[in-house]
Amino acid sequence: MKMSIGIDAIAFAVPRAYVELTELAAARAVPPSKYTNGLGTHQMAIADADEDPVALATNAARRLFVRSGRRPDEIGLCIAGTETAVDHSKPIAAYLHGLLGLPTACRVFETKHACFGGTAGLMAAMDWIASGSARGRSALVLCTDIARYELGSAGEPTQGAGAVAFIVSENPRLIELELGRSGSYARDVHDFWRPLHRKDALVDGHFSVQCYLDALAGAYAEWNAITREDGGPAEPLVRTCYHVPYGKMARKAHRHRKQIDGLTEAEADATFATEVESSLNFSAQIGNVYTGSLYLALASLLHAEAGQLEGQRIGLFSYGSGCAAEFFAGRVCEGAQDMVDQLDLAGPLAARERLTIERYEELRRADAIADRRPVPTPPPPPSAQSLLHAAAYIGVDAEDRRVYTDQA
Repeated sequence: MKMSIGIDAIAFAVPRAYVELTELAAARAVPPSKYTNGLGTHQMAIADADEDPVALATNAARRLFVRSGRRPDEIGLCIAGTETAVDHSKPIAAYLHGLLGLPTACRVFETKHACFGGTAGLMAAMDWIASGSARGRSALVLCTDIARYELGSAGEPTQGAGAVAFIVSENPRLIELELGRSGSYARDVHDFWRPLHRKDALVDGHFSVQCYLDALAGAYAEWNAITREDGGPAEPLVRTCYHVPYGKMARKAHRHRKQIDGLTEAEADATFATEVESSLNFSAQIGNVYTGSLYLALASLLHAEAGQLEGQRIGLFSYGSGCAAEFFAGRVCEGAQDMVDQLDLAGPLAARERLTIERYEELRRADAIADRRPVPTPPPPPSAQSLLHAAAYIGVDAEDRRVYTDQA
């Protein structure tokens, strides 16, 4: 009997605050439409000093467990994908192991390849289960990042922050992925990078767009070839989720893929509203979350359309600068709508605070010292590690170790 493996549950966490891009545009003396229409983004999440990638990932995972009914003791593999790690040696997954109360018999590590890190974790988790190494256990995959660019730079309106967590298991309740049918593409390019001494990323914007489209073409061609050779399903992909550094990039990607399929530009654009648009609702309110952007798009799609997509195939495209890409597909599970209702996917967006531009700039200027704050004296009481509390980074101790606590 064919093994069924895929995404059983998904959740995300975002910072408490956001900036309206129309207000940022006014402050930078550019037309608001350059950001809202030109990028397809309306708000961008801004992380405070206590909302680092570890805290964001912990909060996404805690929400995932509470909402899905799954337990930390079911996890045998924990992989954190990030390109804004907090340590050159200790992985985010190790911090999560303690903050989430995962079992000691659990493999934990971090993956890095720009925005591709989360997908690398997903592929590793699927192979781990398919190999038999899981022995009935599930994998927890986390994508957590803070996208930062210099104030006033061209990249500034494409910032964002957040974490997406999902459980990969046998007999999933959301998406059954097509095991062994994945198109890969890799190439050594310098389209986006962040040297060790910098917190702000550097990007060659026009070149990066072309690298993204080249990688899409390569990965999609490989996926098509493997699917044909494998005798895979001939039915179409009714929806496709893309890596979303900003909404308009997903539009360019979809047009490019449809033209590869033989459609004209006008015909390709006519399919966008049906096949892609609902996957962009969350990212339009959050901005770029790097490794999590594809999975935020998936959460947005399921939130909007899970019921009508049950039993149908969807495509997924992941891109990471540098570069690596993957095109793969899955089927929305029967009963997915009930699971989506239980997960309350849009919940984290309900109670956020709008920042003034002045306050946003204060937070950004403080980024340089955010990782070097001393732990308050006296130190906080030991963390209860409750799944109902929010985790927060509070500073470094005398031995330069990062310290986290819970907030009721």
